Amino acid sequence: MYNDIKLEKGLYNLSGKSFTSALEELDPDISYSGTPLAGLDAYERQLRRFNIKVKGQESDKVEKFFSSTETAVLFPEFVTRSIRKGFDDTVLSAICAVKTVCDSGQYLGCVLDDSVAYGSTAQSGELPASTIKEGTNPLVLEKFGRIINASYESIRSQRIDVFGVMLRSIGVKLANTVIKKSFGILSSVTESVTTDSLTYADLAKLYGSFNCFEMTSIIVSPKIASEIAAMSQLADAKISEDGRMMLPFGCEIIKSSSADDNTIVGIDKNFALEFITSSDLIMETDRLIDRQLDKMSVSITCGFRKITPDAVKVLKINA
Repeated sequence: MYNDIKLEKGLYNLSGKSFTSALEELDPDISYSGTPLAGLDAYERQLRRFNIKVKGQESDKVEKFFSSTETAVLFPEFVTRSIRKGFDDTVLSAICAVKTVCDSGQYLGCVLDDSVAYGSTAQSGELPASTIKEGTNPLVLEKFGRIINASYESIRSQRIDVFGVMLRSIGVKLANTVIKKSFGILSSVTESVTTDSLTYADLAKLYGSFNCFEMTSIIVSPKIASEIAAMSQLADAKISEDGRMMLPFGCEIIKSSSADDNTIVGIDKNFALEFITSSDLIMETDRLIDRQLDKMSVSITCGFRKITPDAVKVLKINA
């Protein structure tokens, strides 16, 4: 049971396993089916075990993590989870069709040659072919990261939930830096719709430029998003469940500081972009356990690849 687990630094250093995965092997979730602990994962059960409250009005102070050598082992996972939540709760998940984990700093994916026209074939004729083959240009993944300066003395009396909000905000900003790279990949097309002054008709033209695929989303800068929101045609625009605005033809407006003020990228989010990473968010766990918080580093190595060029269209606004 979760009360009998021995928490130690080595749980962070098992090859191919996260800290939570290592805990899960020792304390399987399935053992708690039908019990009050069924909704918790292995890490959350350890927080319950040591009565560490990380949210709500009764949230503990950061120093509660360091009340024993075992509870200190839980702190790096809290930091990582907080930053990851900020990282994941961005538009990144809304624009990527798939996430691929590779085991090196370079990625050589497959490419689809679909140039032969689709159509009917005579009874004895040869069917037109689509060819999937290995790419020839490897994608070199890039490292994105941040140093967080915070001494133990400066945060020990801080409430855990407030500290978590600060960490999530770092995750959001780190993700936005990563997303800027994806915008560059998506906007690099040979053909695009152009306009001198953005109108609703231009958005409709971009929508109409999609053939086999649907324009499920447009990625725009905050400035362009405000211009679109002010258009009379959007006076009764629908709002999605998570608060995002929808164009009348069912396309979601994704506002991102990673976009520039002269480019609108339309995508079919189900086919457009592949997110490739060689690792999850990486923290220096030993330093955190030992209360050496003066320089916490967090990083991720990743990159993007356009999967289906026809699922991406661009509207250029001439400056």
